[in-house]
Amino acid sequence: MSVFGSSHFGLPRMKPLSSKRSHVVSVLDIGSTKVVCMIARLTPRQESQVLPGRTHNIEIIGIGHQRSRGVKSGVIADLDAAESVVRLAVDAAERMAGLTVDSLIVNVSAGRLASDVYTATIDLGGQEVEAADLKKVLVAASHQSLRQDRAILHSLPTGFSLDGERGIRDPLAMFGDELGVDMHVVAAERATLKNLELCVNRAHLSVEGMVATPYASGLAALVDDEVELGCAAIDMGGGTTTISVFAEGKLVHTDAISLGGHHVTTDLARGLSTRIEDAERMKVVHGSALMNGADERDVISVPPIGEDDRDQPTQVPRSLVTRIVRARIEETLELIRDRIQKSGFSPIVGKRVVLTGGASQLTGLSETARRILARNVRIGRPMGVSGLPAAAKGPAFSTAVGLMIYPQVADLETHAPQSGLMASLGSGNGRLARVGQWLKESF
Repeated sequence: MSVFGSSHFGLPRMKPLSSKRSHVVSVLDIGSTKVVCMIARLTPRQESQVLPGRTHNIEIIGIGHQRSRGVKSGVIADLDAAESVVRLAVDAAERMAGLTVDSLIVNVSAGRLASDVYTATIDLGGQEVEAADLKKVLVAASHQSLRQDRAILHSLPTGFSLDGERGIRDPLAMFGDELGVDMHVVAAERATLKNLELCVNRAHLSVEGMVATPYASGLAALVDDEVELGCAAIDMGGGTTTISVFAEGKLVHTDAISLGGHHVTTDLARGLSTRIEDAERMKVVHGSALMNGADERDVISVPPIGEDDRDQPTQVPRSLVTRIVRARIEETLELIRDRIQKSGFSPIVGKRVVLTGGASQLTGLSETARRILARNVRIGRPMGVSGLPAAAKGPAFSTAVGLMIYPQVADLETHAPQSGLMASLGSGNGRLARVGQWLKESF
């Protein structure tokens, strides 16, 4: 399936998983810092109090990751470089799993991710709400959200209303005159998604589905109480930081800003006049978002940029590194705070924030976030997955694990029907239309 295909509204859509069968799922996390491919076996699980939203157990059977090239702030900047990295990551995962991958679920961080809420109502005439009525109102809301320049990634009903009474979770079999729905739609720029799919297609792979990065990392890092009560998941990546807000078990808001851990690295490289690689090492080893009393006394050796052996390393106090790191981290966190405030979901988030992503591992980040966001902050790691190597159990792999969880919740979404042969067959009331409707429902 392709965004270049005949589909007018155009994105590959995940088919819901059968709850009675095992599946092999492969995912690709294309980030600004690393590209990760994971292959997992999903086996049906019994209903449980632990992670009740999950229908399958996830066992990782193959993983491959490479340093990212050709990707800048989540956008494909060099097709050839990005394609070669995708090939290497997928090949490593295939070798480990002992099988070949044809299609992948891919994440989306760029393309000006944005959330909108659309409302639609239908007349019931005092009758009981049937499954057909639910489908009708959901499709009506989905149709409202269609735009030429933007493609819809997710379309999730956040709540129903009956005769103006809001907050109804499942109106099926209830009586009323008017049925309404609030539909949360996550959309991104079509061109960005086309380039992302083109990169994957050039590696002789197809895209099975596209998932917004904030949604994926929230699925992996949040516990059920947080998703139910209301919580913000902040995924701090290399080139982008994404925000997702969950409430009453559903995704209700997403946002993204083009700042991440790589910006801290480039600040250090410029401020200390050293190479990017050396700046990255200093950030990991010595970087902190908190000032320490010993920082003025501790001295760090900064390698010079040139290749000349006569150039001696510069000696700088650790406090200088901390000041550079802290300035960028505070700017990022202040932007996040302002975005949450501006979204109108600040009361829903309440006091709960979960930081995840590779850049969230910086020393002192959770304390700084607690001060700036004025909320309780914890570092979120991927949960409910077996077979992950020790190196992949940290926050940096939350998005990849979230892409594994996504097929289990894909059936919650409702998308406007695609135009084309099936749509034209299904419209109307004749015998051909009924055959078309049967074909659509059966396959």
